[in-house]
Amino acid sequence: MKVNALDHVNIITADLDGTCDFYAELLNLDRRDAPPPLTPQTAQWMYDEAERPILHINSLDCIRAYDREVPPGPTGSIHHVALNCSGYDEIIARLNARDMDHQINLIEAIGLRQVFTLDPNGVLLELNFFGD
Repeated sequence: MKVNALDHVNIITADLDGTCDFYAELLNLDRRDAPPPLTPQTAQWMYDEAERPILHINSLDCIRAYDREVPPGPTGSIHHVALNCSGYDEIIARLNARDMDHQINLIEAIGLRQVFTLDPNGVLLELNFFGD
């Protein structure tokens, strides 16, 4: 057995539409209905340009195969979600246009620029730009 790649991140939210709009507008992800038995009112999947559903956005009342308490606010034991990105200047412009708090970190030894920001649910995003 081996891990091939990170498949997706699931975010549970009290504001399904607002969270989906955030990811669509900020990261150009495409919002689509999740497959049955999930419903469009309780679950949306956010696709990247390669047609991968990398973010699953679920409402608080969405059915779950493994249900557990999900307290609102900071993401508990998960510190952040990192996404490999391109278009550094564009994301900075979008963050500034939305007047969103963000922090930039440079790791020159590996040619990496990082942008940290929070989504509407308190999920910390690490947007990684290698050589961009």
